[in-house]
Amino acid sequence: MTLPSPRETLLALRDQTPLVHCITNYVAMNSTANLLLAAGASPAMLHAQEEVAEFTAIAGALSINIGTLSTPWAEAMQLAAQSAQAHAVPWVLDPVAVGATRLRQQTCLSLLAYQPSVIRANASEIMALSGLAHQGRGVDATVSTDDAIQAAITLARRYHCVVAMTGATDIVTDGQSLYRLTGGHPLMPRVTTLGCGLSALVAGFVAANRHAPLTATLGALTYFNLAGSRAGQQAEGPGSFYVALLDTLYSLTADDLPALPHSETLHVG
Repeated sequence: MTLPSPRETLLALRDQTPLVHCITNYVAMNSTANLLLAAGASPAMLHAQEEVAEFTAIAGALSINIGTLSTPWAEAMQLAAQSAQAHAVPWVLDPVAVGATRLRQQTCLSLLAYQPSVIRANASEIMALSGLAHQGRGVDATVSTDDAIQAAITLARRYHCVVAMTGATDIVTDGQSLYRLTGGHPLMPRVTTLGCGLSALVAGFVAANRHAPLTATLGALTYFNLAGSRAGQQAEGPGSFYVALLDTLYSLTADDLPALPHSETLHVG
């Protein structure tokens, strides 16, 4: 099977307008919805235990972000992830600050049993999630992606999923191949919830390219990094950057995206 290029994954997203069910944190709801709409997907923000399983079953993809975690929300996340697995709905896990508390660790470990299609996180979160002895500082990455590459590979192989580890250089791996992506802009960390929105965007791309979660993830990150780079050229600060980012996500076309980056073949065993 020929895998789609980043350009083709964006075309698929725009053509299908997939419904992305987001169980995300309070801070990120509005910005995530706006980001998905600008890209061409359709967002939904549901977290009630009484309806998440039913809604996930009809969604194109599910995105779970544990940023403002509570027990009722953790239970809703479990129900949604279980439904996603049962109905073959792709889903993305964003394990925000997983190394910070026992509740976050237990919640993420329980969610991993439902086989996410993609884990999108920073280097500290990847290391914590992989079980390595490292504690992150809140939601911020305190190690580089290069420091955590082996943890990302281990995690991808253990859970048979794609791991997208984002930072100054992004690492994307399925445990067999590894890609490095650059781009974005220094203003991006100055705007809250962009990482949360990126996880939901990855879910949208995977929804529209179900047969190719690795290249769908690469497409989402390539598109987002290019939008960030171009938005930064127009911005005077974080506020204007956010507006420019939404406009750029909306205006970018598939022809603007570069070709698939070179991969590194990994030795298994």
